[in-house]
Amino acid sequence: MLSRTLPVQPPRYHAACAAPRCEIIDPVPSTRDQLYEIADRVPTAPVAATGLIGGFAVAVASGSRPLGGAVMAVLGVGCIAVWLHRDGRPTAIKLTVTGLLAFAISHVLGLVIGAWPSVIVVSAVTAAFCWRLSDARRTTAPLGARASAS
Repeated sequence: MLSRTLPVQPPRYHAACAAPRCEIIDPVPSTRDQLYEIADRVPTAPVAATGLIGGFAVAVASGSRPLGGAVMAVLGVGCIAVWLHRDGRPTAIKLTVTGLLAFAISHVLGLVIGAWPSVIVVSAVTAAFCWRLSDARRTTAPLGARASAS
């Protein structure tokens, strides 16, 4: 019995690192325009909430408050960059102040209802503000959405 085999195609490689290229995920954006296109579609509400929750979790788990603050700061700066590009300076300022107030209020609220419940509450409120002032105003399709062929 003859076996049929498909022709073997050599794997494609990324030019920069010579690693095999994944065919499912697009390659890393290489131009500023591609990065801006992604920034226009990033939902910042979950990123901001993750910054607050993740920062607190890292601080508790590691025992290092500065490390937790660094996690929160990295995600916060990422959100600020997206807001500045996508929504402009006034919205970015409003949402940045919201995040900083949430951080401060969580400390006071933590004395009343406990640390974790406080962080969850302020993260939810921050995410709601981010959604209302920025994410809900996006005009482009969300990440992962495919344009339908007309």
